[in-house]
Amino acid sequence: MTHLTKYSFGATSAIATSLAFIVSLSGSPAPRTPIIGALLVLAVADNITDSLGIHVFQESDLKSQSTVNASTLSNFATRLVLVLSFVALVYLLPIGVAVAASIAWGVSILVALSYLIATEQKADPTRAILQHVAIAALVVVSSLVMRDWITTIFP
Repeated sequence: MTHLTKYSFGATSAIATSLAFIVSLSGSPAPRTPIIGALLVLAVADNITDSLGIHVFQESDLKSQSTVNASTLSNFATRLVLVLSFVALVYLLPIGVAVAASIAWGVSILVALSYLIATEQKADPTRAILQHVAIAALVVVSSLVMRDWITTIFP
């Protein structure tokens, strides 16, 4: 199995942030365009900045150039593919169904990734899954709280 560190950061970041955007923007009028727009910015601009952050961090940690490049590229590709999968769901499905399907898809990937990491580390998969899903849920709930706060302050 390819080592999970090549994909784990990009995958968890893409899932949590995509779900936060999808859920929080789904309450706006005609939400499909703002959601897809936010996801595409996430897929490109935010992805480049995260990949650059990983690149610089690993260089400062004195990793080999081949390790740095592999981590940078795998993070970028993982995030891009996952975010585009959420774009496809929002584009192809009615918005209510797209939100539910996105949550199911994101949580499923997060559960699978958490399980693989836990078993690789010989840890309790249930605990890892619950911890990781709870943190992702916190991200989504905080985005909803911020949406409600923003719409109250700026009606």
